[in-house]
Amino acid sequence: MESTQEGLDPSPFFIMGKVALVTGAAKGIGKAIALKLAEKGHDIAINYFSSETDALYLQETIASAYNVHCLALQADVSREEEVDAMISQIESQLSYVDILVNNAGIDMPNLFQFKTAKDFRRILDVNVVGAFNCAKRVYRHMIDNKYGKIINISSTNGINTYYPMCCDYDASKAAMISLTHNLAIQCSPFVNVNAIAPGFIGTENELDGYDEEFLRQETDKILLKRYGKPEEVANLVAFLVSDEASFINNAIIRIDGGQYGSC
Repeated sequence: MESTQEGLDPSPFFIMGKVALVTGAAKGIGKAIALKLAEKGHDIAINYFSSETDALYLQETIASAYNVHCLALQADVSREEEVDAMISQIESQLSYVDILVNNAGIDMPNLFQFKTAKDFRRILDVNVVGAFNCAKRVYRHMIDNKYGKIINISSTNGINTYYPMCCDYDASKAAMISLTHNLAIQCSPFVNVNAIAPGFIGTENELDGYDEEFLRQETDKILLKRYGKPEEVANLVAFLVSDEASFINNAIIRIDGGQYGSC
């Protein structure tokens, strides 16, 4: 479809890639994924919830650095009607979504006795229902087109046993793994559905608020003795959506440097 975004280069040498939607892409891992997929020649839809300034800056960065189309779209992925409106806009201005990276997620760590059911539901709504909403909206076209890539960003928190202070987040990430298996069956044989389970990744949210002693203890639990970089997760995403990974399906891939303890 013809894009209506201003400033796009109509040159016949424009790279014809796929359309990738990355949720929660204004910062951290999502931002790194959006940049990497743009570098690979894919048109990018940046979803954000509240970080408008960061999302618009990322959009400008991608538009100026890579010969691809890029949109920044606000939506609460936990709300089905907002997801529908967002993806309808992508289809109108870019084309159908070929690659979906369900990265949007929230965490509200707190002592177990102070947690509330309301907060627990909010985490599940964003992290799990949000991924379901996006996948359900795009999977039908992927099947009809006999091509599609869905990647759910889970966490080692969904595999290991962690402190009760993040039990709601951990439960949501475990649910994303289950969702991945079910989506892979639902979308077969034409759509590859996989999950990535990052360990301790050095994003803004991960590092802010922790003292040096905590960071040292956590890196000591990693065989490589360092925390990961968002770009390293993005590299794995780029591989999984490439033709070289066409036989990888229904897999849960840890990227944690050899983490062997809980947070």
